Amino acid sequence: MSSVSYQEWIDSVVKPEQIEKYLNQGRDFVNEELINQALLANRQPSKTRLREIMAKALELQRLDPDETAALLNCQDEEIWEEMYQVGYQIKEKVYGRRIVTFAPLYVSNYCVNNCVYCGYRKSNKETVRHRLTLDQVEAEIKALVQQGHKRLIMVYGEHPLSDVHYIADTIACAYNTKVGNGEIRRVNVNAAPMSVEDLKILRDVGIGTFQVFQETYHHKSYQRLHPKGTIKANYHWRLYSLHRCLEAGVDDVGIGALFGLYNWKFEVMGLLLHTIDLEEKFGGVGPHTISVPRIQPAVNTPFTKNSRYLVDDDSFKKLVTVIRLSVPYTGLILTARERAEVRNDVIKVGVTQLDAGSNIGVGSYSENNLDYTRQQFILGDNRTLDEMIRDLAKMGFITSFCTADYRCGRTGECFMSITKQGKIHNLCMPNAILTFKEYLLDYASPETKTEASYLIDKELDALPNEHVREKVKSMLERIEAGERDLFL
Repeated sequence: MSSVSYQEWIDSVVKPEQIEKYLNQGRDFVNEELINQALLANRQPSKTRLREIMAKALELQRLDPDETAALLNCQDEEIWEEMYQVGYQIKEKVYGRRIVTFAPLYVSNYCVNNCVYCGYRKSNKETVRHRLTLDQVEAEIKALVQQGHKRLIMVYGEHPLSDVHYIADTIACAYNTKVGNGEIRRVNVNAAPMSVEDLKILRDVGIGTFQVFQETYHHKSYQRLHPKGTIKANYHWRLYSLHRCLEAGVDDVGIGALFGLYNWKFEVMGLLLHTIDLEEKFGGVGPHTISVPRIQPAVNTPFTKNSRYLVDDDSFKKLVTVIRLSVPYTGLILTARERAEVRNDVIKVGVTQLDAGSNIGVGSYSENNLDYTRQQFILGDNRTLDEMIRDLAKMGFITSFCTADYRCGRTGECFMSITKQGKIHNLCMPNAILTFKEYLLDYASPETKTEASYLIDKELDALPNEHVREKVKSMLERIEAGERDLFL
């Protein structure tokens, strides 16, 4: 692509009027002065104040910037242990003892951007580029369904070859591919920022959550890491991408920061301000999920090892905990970027979603290929889905493949209103039981059946509503008899 045609393409994608309408008197919501003042003013929070803030979070009230800054500045390990416990209590109060599981499917790694931390940057000559055909997408879906997956996050590089029509076609292919008793029931998307018009196309094809991560909320760091002349250099086009989603009717959105690009305390504050601005502009509807990716090594990408802001394991657990407390009702995603031992530990502070059996090389599921030259970064956790489910069961968690909220219209404002009351688990736990039963019957290894089957009776007995319990029992019998995809 020539420089002239590339600029023409950028001009055709970025629509300034779809940014300006969301600015606050010409400024974006990432008020760095406010963030820095809050962190400075709350340097030495007392135990009493920190416990008051934890009590507020337990009531499922979103924290304000000063309260979040106080948590971030805690220096007392005894209080941190209390925060870890409160984080889990919040998660169980809102979401129950279930963990939603999904798989990432990388569809195309062509990219016009040159982000210094990314293995897919256009200047990286060691990355093998590929864009799946629809036949190849079908092959990948079949490989994932045969593992037992029901939910995907489909990932696309930013490039004219991966425009909205290609994305819509590949999503439709994912939904239309069936293998025996299995199919993909919900496709979430991680892709480049789009216009309202393009997002309506994805809304109509039936996407779930649309994810765009700001990477870093720090303005100068963002500009330094995303070179001029690339479309991603436009901080505001990316920052307001999810505002445009909600405007377009894609009413479940996911935010995140790539920890390791700038100071992690600043990034947590940025995520909070992002949440606040979405809720203020869209009637209380904020992010459906917050993701916490941490920078990991990538082929021919030295920045991933040399950044001055790399986050150690202890700090990572702390930042996840503060996010859990700051936005207590929002889903929290921890990916296979992290090593298994890190995930097994951090899940206990309030994580709600995990990927499993992940392979992020384009076209790699059907080929069972772990070629790093196809990958954006190197994964830390290579457990299969079956191994993950077995490990979760040992920790007392039931794995959920439920997609009923999407298909019953419990999204956006409806989902938020239920979740903020701490009642979503009343709907989701019965469906978790049903989808878990499907997995055990259709895909589980003998070892996993032995380790995990107890969860069916345990969670069934724990359902608080007797009428619901009896209905779920009846549906379990129908699943045993061969029916599938039953939900409340």
